[in-house]
Amino acid sequence: MIAIELNGRKALITGGDSGLGAATAKSLAQAGADVAITYRYQSAAAEKVAAQAESFGVKAHTFQLDNIASKEDVDALFRQVDEKLGGLDILVNNAGTDGPRALCADSDIEAWRQVVEIDLFGPYYCARKAVQLMRSKQDRGVIINTSSVHEYIPWAGYSAYTSAKAGLSMFSKTLAQEVAPVGIRVIAIAPGAIKTPINANVWQDPKGLADLDDKIPMGRVGEPDEIGHAIAFLCSDLASYITGVTIPVDGGMLLYPDFRQGG
Repeated sequence: MIAIELNGRKALITGGDSGLGAATAKSLAQAGADVAITYRYQSAAAEKVAAQAESFGVKAHTFQLDNIASKEDVDALFRQVDEKLGGLDILVNNAGTDGPRALCADSDIEAWRQVVEIDLFGPYYCARKAVQLMRSKQDRGVIINTSSVHEYIPWAGYSAYTSAKAGLSMFSKTLAQEVAPVGIRVIAIAPGAIKTPINANVWQDPKGLADLDDKIPMGRVGEPDEIGHAIAFLCSDLASYITGVTIPVDGGMLLYPDFRQGG
């Protein structure tokens, strides 16, 4: 029997207090990894996720990260993680934002900049520290960067988000090329439409849900655990020869279902 095993591994998930981050923490813990999750405001939610992880017999820790777009805050986080966990095997760069909707000509420059700083600079700061830590401890590790199908699909009104995710994809490939010789794998994962709090106003509305379903060949919105399970697989030795790619987990959204009946 082939099983996903992460026994003894130490994983850090940014934005692990809800949504995809919480599902990822659960999946990694189920596979045997000790987990550390960051939160910004919701300490109670983070503790709840940690308690669920510990129910699988692993250790779980929570860390407040006020600003992932701050090098100083990220540096402080990784010092705490190293002190508490004694190293790091897995980093999941999950924290992010899509920002307010605004067409480019009408957009606020500072709001646009903030999205790029959170969604691209944040993963860069974390990956930079993770590589340093992994290299100093064991010359092995996995970095998962949470991208989006919108690194491929334009999304009117969200040019900062799509630009950041496209940049994150190429950052992942370039970093993978740099660190492959020291045993570190870097992979981007591109979720499609997933039932999380950030888009609940859409999938909880019957018309919004029907519109989403029409955009997905499998005919349904994804569940957070389906992302968590994919990440657990990619972090495991079962995926030991995978690096430097973006893996879509989208129910086929990138297949453009409107073309099923021809062009």
